[in-house]
This record gives sequence, C-alpha cells and structure tokens, in this order.
Amino acid sequence: MTGAQIEALVRGRHADSFSLLGLHHDPAGPGMVIRALLPWADEVAVVARDSGRKLVRMRCIHPDGLFEAKLVQRRRHFDYALEVTARDDIQVLEDPYRFPACRSDADFYYFNEGTEEFAWQRLGAVAWRQEGVEGVLFTVWAPEAGRVAVVADFNGWDGRQHALRKHPTSGVWEIFIPGVCDQALYKYQIHDSQGQLLPLKADPYARSMQHPPDTASRVVLRPPFTWTDQDWMQQRAQLHQVQRPVSIYEVHAGSWRRKAEEGNRYLSYLELADELIPYVQEQGFTHIQLMPISEFPFDGSWGYQPIGMYAPSIRFGTPDEFRHFVNACHARNIGVLLDWVPGHFPTDPHGLGRFDGSALYEHFDPRKGFHPDWNTLIYNYGRGEVLSYLVSNANYWLEEFHLDGLRVDAVASMLYLDYSREEGEWIPNPHGGRENLEAIHLLQSVNRRVYARHPGIMMIAEESTAWPGVSRPVDSGGLGFGFKWNMGWMNDSLRYMARDPIHRQHHHDEMTFSIVYAWDENFVLPLSHDEVVHGKGSMIEKMPGDEWQKFANLRAYLAFMWTHPGKKLLFMGIEIGQRREWNHDRGLDWQLLDQPQHRGVQWLVRDLNRVYVEQPALHQRDCEAGGFEWLQHDRRELSLFAWLRRGHEGAPPVVVIANLTPQPQLGYRVGVPAPGWYEECINTDASEYGGSGAGNQGGVVASDCPCDGLPCSLQLTVPPLATLVLVHRPEKIGQG
Repeated sequence: MTGAQIEALVRGRHADSFSLLGLHHDPAGPGMVIRALLPWADEVAVVARDSGRKLVRMRCIHPDGLFEAKLVQRRRHFDYALEVTARDDIQVLEDPYRFPACRSDADFYYFNEGTEEFAWQRLGAVAWRQEGVEGVLFTVWAPEAGRVAVVADFNGWDGRQHALRKHPTSGVWEIFIPGVCDQALYKYQIHDSQGQLLPLKADPYARSMQHPPDTASRVVLRPPFTWTDQDWMQQRAQLHQVQRPVSIYEVHAGSWRRKAEEGNRYLSYLELADELIPYVQEQGFTHIQLMPISEFPFDGSWGYQPIGMYAPSIRFGTPDEFRHFVNACHARNIGVLLDWVPGHFPTDPHGLGRFDGSALYEHFDPRKGFHPDWNTLIYNYGRGEVLSYLVSNANYWLEEFHLDGLRVDAVASMLYLDYSREEGEWIPNPHGGRENLEAIHLLQSVNRRVYARHPGIMMIAEESTAWPGVSRPVDSGGLGFGFKWNMGWMNDSLRYMARDPIHRQHHHDEMTFSIVYAWDENFVLPLSHDEVVHGKGSMIEKMPGDEWQKFANLRAYLAFMWTHPGKKLLFMGIEIGQRREWNHDRGLDWQLLDQPQHRGVQWLVRDLNRVYVEQPALHQRDCEAGGFEWLQHDRRELSLFAWLRRGHEGAPPVVVIANLTPQPQLGYRVGVPAPGWYEECINTDASEYGGSGAGNQGGVVASDCPCDGLPCSLQLTVPPLATLVLVHRPEKIGQG
C-alpha cells in the first residue's frame, strides 16, 4: 500500500476499503497478505477457523490500528479469523473483508428499473448466512456517494471499520458483518462524490428505529411471527368490499387513551390490542384505520412526515407487537387499515433528503421537489429506484403485517404539479399540462400490484378534487383505487349542519347535492381528524343551538351519514361527543361518558353500526344508483329529507326521514313501496340516546294511500332535529 492509501484508510476516507483490507495477493511476493483496520486493538493475530490454531501475528503498520500479515500460502480464499487483544481481553472475530460480495448488480435489475415489489428483502439490514457464518447484510442505495460505512453501537460509531463495497451499475453498496445482534443500533456514514461528509443517515429500509428524538436505525433479527389469522385472510380474499358494510373507526394511536397515572404515556400495541379492540367490537365498527405509524421524528406531525417508511413506530412497541395487534383484530373480525404517506417526506438531516449528497429520492428542482404547504420534500416518482421503494413499501405493510388496506394521504397534492403553487412556481409536464404523469403512474402501479397480490384489501384515496376515475380500474383509465374519500359531501354537510336551523331552508342543496355525483366514484364518507383540529372545534361544538339542540343535531347528522350512500369513517371521540378539539398530546375525555347525553351519542353510534351491518339495503348497493331513491328532496321550507335505500333482491327496503329543524312534524306522510309493517329501528330522538322520546312506538303499518309516486305510505311522527330509520317487515303486518 502507498502512504496515501494508508492515510485514506485510517482516516475513513478510502472509497474502496475492500480493495485493501482482507485477504489479497501480496504484490511484493508469491504469498498472500491480510490487512485489518481495528483502531481499538492492541494486538491482532490470524487464526485458522477450523482449529483455532494461530497462523501468524499481524504487525501494526499505522498507530491508528491498521494491521498487516503476510502468508506464504497462495490460496485466494481460506477460512481464517482474527484473534484480537484489547486491554487484556482476547476475542476471536470474523473479518467482514474476507467475504465475497453477497449481491450482484443483477439482483437489483428490477429495483433500478422501477418494477421491484419486494425491495425490503434486498435492501436494509437483513439476516444473512455466508460461508456458514451468521450475521447481517447491510445494503443501501447511494449511487452518487463517494464512500459509505456502517456506524453502529457494535463498532463504537466509528466509520473507519465497516466501509461498504459498491456495485457500480446498480449504485448499491453492501457489507456482510458477522455476529451483529438483534436490536443493534446503526446508521450510514456517507461521503458525497466530492468527499464531503454528510450528516449520519438512517436506513431507508430500516425495520425498526430508536424512540424519538433519537434517530438510529435498529436491526431486527427475531424469528418469524406466528400468525393465527388464516381464516380471516382466506375469507377476506373472497369479499367484494363495495358490497360489504364498511364502518371505519379512525384512531390516532398516541391519543386514543393514555396512562395518566404513568406520566401520561402512550398505550403500547399490546395494550391497544387489549383495550381498543374490544371497544371497537362493542361499538360495531368493521375496521380500525390507524393514522400513520411509519416512524416519524416529530409528534406534532401525527405521523404525516415519516422518516422510517418500513418501521412501525417504536413509540408503541416492536414490529412483532404491531403484528400481534393486527392478528388480534382479525381474531375479532375487525379489519385494519393504515394511513400511508407517499406524497412527501421531511427534511430532517438523518432522513432521505440529499441522501448521498445528491437529490436522490427527491427532485433537484424545488418547483417539483418541495412542498410549500408542509415544508417537506416530494419524491421523484419518475426515478425507477424511488418507484420501487414506494411500491415495495405499500406491499410491505400488506405482506408483512397482514393489513387489510391503505388509505393514501394527500393524493391531490401528488396529482397536480401546480398544487398550492403560483404561476411560475411549477413546471408543466411534457405535454404542457398540470397533471403529474409520474405520480399517476406510481399510484396506478401501486394499486394494480397490491390488488393483484392481496385480494380483498381496500385502497382508499384522500383526493379532494374532481379528478376523474380515482376509484376506477387502471385498465379503464382510472387510478385503480377501490374507494375515494367524499370530501365534497363532508364539506357541504358540515357547512349545512353548522347553520342555525332557521336558515337551513335557504341552503337545502348542501345536503342533496352529493347525490348528484354519489356514484361517480366508490365513496367513503369521512368525518376525520382534520375536522376536529386546528381551530375547527369539536364535532359537537360545530352544532348550533343550546345544549339539547347541539346533541340532537349531532345525533341526527350521524344517522344521516350512516344511511347516506357510501362507506363510513368516524374519527375517535366524535362518538362520545368530545367537547374539546382533538389534541395529540392528550387522551380522549372518557369521563364524559358519565353524562347521559354523551353516553347517548355513543349508544347511537353503536346501534347505527348494528343496523348498518344487519340491513343489506344500507350497504349492498352503496356504489350504484339503484340502491338509492329520493322520496322527498325538495321540502326546503321544512328542512326535511326522505329517501329509500334498496339492497339486492330479497333485501327489505329501508326508509329514512331526517327533520333538521326544531319543529316536530306530526302525522307526516311519506311514500313507501309496499304494504306492511315498518319497524322504527333507529330514532335519534329516543330517550336512551338523550332525546325527548318522541316517535312512533316501534313502528308503523303502511296504508294503501299513494304518496311520493309510490303505492303506499306511512303517517309518522317525525321528532325535532331527528332522523328516523324504518325497515320493512312484511311478516309483522299485524303489529302496531
């Protein structure tokens, strides 16, 4: 070695340590030379691995711990180990530099191409066995880096000891390090192409990370988790979700409930399994949707600025403990959805930004690579390796954690190049348009591949514009999602409900307009966390009137939502009439359930879920026009709405009447399609819900008086600020 090579090695700046360290032909003679860089060692000897026999003592050729020994034998590969003495402690270590490459450029062909679906199996820190030796293979994509090293708790965070070798064609670096233990902490030390040292980087494919504010990645080597949800997974694959009841309880894992007596700490995944799952089952929700749990550095981002896309947040436990939570949900017939954030990522120095010194994961030009709304970076969806990273990540959560679907955040911000940008702040696509063709391709690729690989899942878009075909198949020109959030319904209906009832007659269309486009997409009706934060007030406090009217309005609105076409999503706390805005640093105010009016809202949501699941007419044809028929949509002066829900043949029809004024309607007539008994299965004014108790004493028999274009009709008491739900029960015609 030259003096310059030695200096570069011991200073941790040599670009190819594998060319100098380990076993090599001796250029000065017929034998071989072994070199090792062990800055902490006092003495080093080469020993035979099979017998432990000492072959040769290595001499120190640099005081910073560079050792060298010459061997007379000429074999390029033979099993040796290093006997290292440090402060009178002797241990025998494997030399990472004696092993050949574990990967080849060919292994990353599909990754570079942008079609890899299992990138986490090839990149990151994975358990590996090489020549009979157990260890961990560290692999990272950093094509513009001049040098990459693993720094970790097992090497004293010293970047000189474990420098990676580069595969030039793929831009991937790797090193096999024997003897690395489960839960070892590590990062990547990267020099850019100019030799400048970058901030230490977390592994983009880390399976676990340190608890924030610490930022190291964590090795995960535990044996495979034992799943017991085979029946659920098999049944799920046979379901068509558009025809199923889907009632989603949206949860922020850090604030659903906290342990106030233990420093206000989070519940763990295991505790959530014990406490959240029974609650959700009792309330009758079919799914839990978790706000993002991909590891994120800042609590106040609620998970929407993730750093560890492959790491379930350690705030709540280990990856296997999260698997336990999902497994337990499936045992109770509850599906699990996860908020997924491929639209942007934070600029934290240990994250993906300028990962190898270049704009690797993001666009170089901030007009495409920076989000002004969130001060975050935007993925370069046109780069094959980034496409593989994101497609694989979606597949990872479904494959490794048996999730039942993903809700994709901020899709509109991905689709439009001019999203939240003024003229001159964005770059048109090659056709001169504002559509982000690369993001469209990503979303279509994700949806097409995960639906093909995981039958029965749900891919849900949070998309707030009129982009066509969000929930239409890719081969029909759509984005390929299964469902789309109906933001229009949410905005219009909340605006209406916030009005004083005396003014509602002038804004009647805010409650009826959603039916005009109700079947343009497969919709989910969301009352999400976004509606109860940032000064918007809690759901109960949005409602006008005195205390009684606030609760009556909320109850009537929830029943309106549950009987309107579309699947349902309700953010935690709304079901108990939470009075204060949601705060991610506090648990919900469960003590409110000691008050009858709050308990009444909770009981109503429970019963709405039960009726929604039990009555096919309320869910089977959610996504087709034949499942809905207006009975009365123009009673503006009364702020009254009546409609009919129909299921498949043989399913009893359901009649819904909503009176959104404080004035009761006595003897009110509504048309129905057939004679017989109509059971009042929901009355939001029932006394057990905190209402006045007005109603129809369990049901009404239809008369043969035509009304609303139908041959029969009901004459009803419609309570004030209330919604009635009646189910046709012809077998009970003599009752009432």
